Order: sequence, then C-alpha cells, then structure tokens
Amino acid sequence: MAIYSKEDARRIMEKALSFSKADTCEVNLSGSESGNIRYARNTVSTAGYRSNQNLVVQSSFGLKSGTATIDEFDDASLEKVVRRAEELAKLSPENPEFMEPLGPQQYDESKTYVDATANITPEFRAQVAADSINPAAEKDVTAAGFLDDSNGFSAMMNSKGLFAYNKSTNANFTVTMRTNDGTGSGWATRDVTDVAKLNASMASKRAIDKALMSRKAQAIEPGKYTVILEPSASSQLLGNMLFSFNARNADEGRSFMSKEGGGTKLGEKIVDERVNLWTDPLNEEVPSSPWNGSGQALKKMNFIENGVVKNLFYDRYWAKQKGVDPVPFPSNGIMAGGDASLEDMIKDTKKGILVTRLWYIRTVDPQTLLYTGLTRDGTFFIENGKIKYPIKNFRFNESPIIMLNNLETLGQQERVDGNLIPYMKVRDFTFTSLSDAV
Repeated sequence: MAIYSKEDARRIMEKALSFSKADTCEVNLSGSESGNIRYARNTVSTAGYRSNQNLVVQSSFGLKSGTATIDEFDDASLEKVVRRAEELAKLSPENPEFMEPLGPQQYDESKTYVDATANITPEFRAQVAADSINPAAEKDVTAAGFLDDSNGFSAMMNSKGLFAYNKSTNANFTVTMRTNDGTGSGWATRDVTDVAKLNASMASKRAIDKALMSRKAQAIEPGKYTVILEPSASSQLLGNMLFSFNARNADEGRSFMSKEGGGTKLGEKIVDERVNLWTDPLNEEVPSSPWNGSGQALKKMNFIENGVVKNLFYDRYWAKQKGVDPVPFPSNGIMAGGDASLEDMIKDTKKGILVTRLWYIRTVDPQTLLYTGLTRDGTFFIENGKIKYPIKNFRFNESPIIMLNNLETLGQQERVDGNLIPYMKVRDFTFTSLSDAV
C-alpha cells in the first residue's frame, strides 16, 4: 500500500523519530499510485500502473547533515535508515547555510484531492485513447498521446514538533496530431485536479483541427509581428521570468531584478499596468499544497500588481541574513486575464500571427531575460480578423519583460501545467529566422 492516511503517516514518522540520536531530525514520507496509457500511430503502445512509497530521513549534528532513504517501514528498517543518516551526517562537512527545522506550523485546508481522480480505471484510460485515436483516423491524421493520472500524499515531521500532511490528485493529458502527408501538426494539453474537468475528446479535436489547418505552410519573412500567444505558448516564458524574482540573486547582482549600482527592483514598475501575477494554493482551478518542502506555510501572495514588483522570494537563510520574513517560492502562478476569447482576439487583429506553442526555449541573456526558442504545432498568419493560411515555424528572440510591456489585449485564462495563464495579444514580438521543421 503506497497511500497512507494522516494517522498512519504520523505513526510511521513518530516511530522513525524515536530512534534519532541527532541534534535535529526531519522525516519526509510520501507515496503515490498512478496509471497511464500511451498511444502512437493511432495504436495504444503501452499502459501501466505504478505504486511507490518512500521515506527520507535527514539527521543533523550542528551544521553537519546526512540523508538516507528507504521504502520499508517496519521498526528494524526505520532504525536502520535513521542510523545511516546519522553516520553520513558525521562524515559530512559543515554547511554554513544550514537552517534548523521549523517548529509547529498552521496550514490551510488543502483543495488538492478529488476522489474521482484517485479512482480512475483502466477502462477510463482506454476510452480517452479511443476518443483521440478514432476521430484522428477518420480525418486521415495520426495521433500520439499520453494520459497519466496520479493519487498521492506527502507528509513531514521533525524533532521540533512540526507535522504536515497533504493528499493530492492530478491527471495530465497531452496529444500531438500529424497529418498523414507529413505537412501538418497540431497539439493540445490538459492537466486537472478533478478528472470531471478533463475533456480529452475536445482537446483531441482542437489538435486535429490545428493539424489540418497547418498543412502546406507558407514561408513569410522573419521580423517583428503582432502575435496572439495561446497560454501554452507563453507559460514557460512567464515561468522563467518568475524565477528571476529570487531575492538573493537580485541582491547579489545576478538577475534581471538587480539594479545597476546595487539594490533590487522591488517596488518598481517593470511591465504594463494591466499585468497582475500572484500565487494562491487555495485557488479552485489550480490548487496546490498549502506547505512546501521546508514545511513553510504557503499563502496567497502578489508578485506583480498593476505592473509593479510587490514581492521577491526569500529562502529562510537569505531572509535571516537580510533581517526580513521568508517568502517561499510559489507552488503555482496565476496571471490575471480578460474577457476576450481567442476568436475575439483574432477578429480584432488586422495583421498578425497566432502561435500555438513555443518549445526548446533557452536563455540568451539572464540579465535582460532574453530567451530564444521555436514555434511548433500550428503557426498561422492572421489578416483582417481571419486566419488566412498556415506559416512555417520561426525561431524567436524575446524577453517576457518586453513582451509584457508590449501588451495589447489580455484574453481568457486556461490552466497549463498547474498554472492559470491568459491568452495574450502582443505587438512587436521578434522572430529572427525560419525553421523547416513541421
């Protein structure tokens, strides 16, 4: 059994802690049960089920720490893993940035678990594959996709009296559709906490439509264009931007958030005033654990408000050095959107490009947050409010900061990888060269 109740998890960790002889000891216990189905060339290729459990012990003597893991929880095994962690701690060098475990914390009630998702059956997974493969075959399109669903828990206890427990569920679906003449490609992804919100058939239709629309793409000249970015196109760029909000990197002059001559951009306006970005573990659409790997409670917090930087992330060590309260890295990201649908945004565009997805994104300059990458799986030219024809993929060079300063329209939000991201219409997005890849 990989899923332990709160009471059973507490009992196992209390037993492990009872064997500790270290100055401080922290125990993390986790388990998951997950199923999956994969298909390619319009045929299911693999299907499986996994069950895993793991206990991690970190023992510390002064500034020295050692870690050991085990997946057997009888008394002898628990004592063995604690002894091993202590042996490793005594052999380890001192860590000058070591922080003692936290004491007892107060956490909000989690919203990350849904029974229906935990009880997904093999028959359900097979139907998801069928709902993707059958319509693809009817349209002379080849489908390749993957559904992975999971039900798990995480628990933490330490010698300072902290105890945390959370159960969660998730289902991830992704599909690529390629036309059989090799000239068109479409793609869609969905991730949900509650499987009742997963419509794999609709996602597959969206990918099929993109594949058929993108056949025999035409080449147009690279340059600066107005673009409509679907949420899956902008999510990684926004995530990379969020990483630059690390206070230590900013204080040490190593990030975009560093000011020339010293200091940070905290409190400064860096993007369009319509941009609001925050985290909220209790959001109904993208719930996340109410605590992190250090046992810190996670709360709703703004990072950009009306274009202004409101908070930076401070880990416990750096917060102590600076004499401020720690600010944990967020467990999700939510960007405010608008009422406009994708169709509305296309109709309101005289000349531009619709981008389904960006991939192979790499850093060019961390100080300016300049990134490069490629479009993929459906790139289309828009003229006078209509999609006119598919175009060949581009390489881009762009910064999310510049992108969010060139914002024209914010559209409706979609969940992408546990985050809520809106459709965005942006002017002067920089495409630098063509790519022949479909």
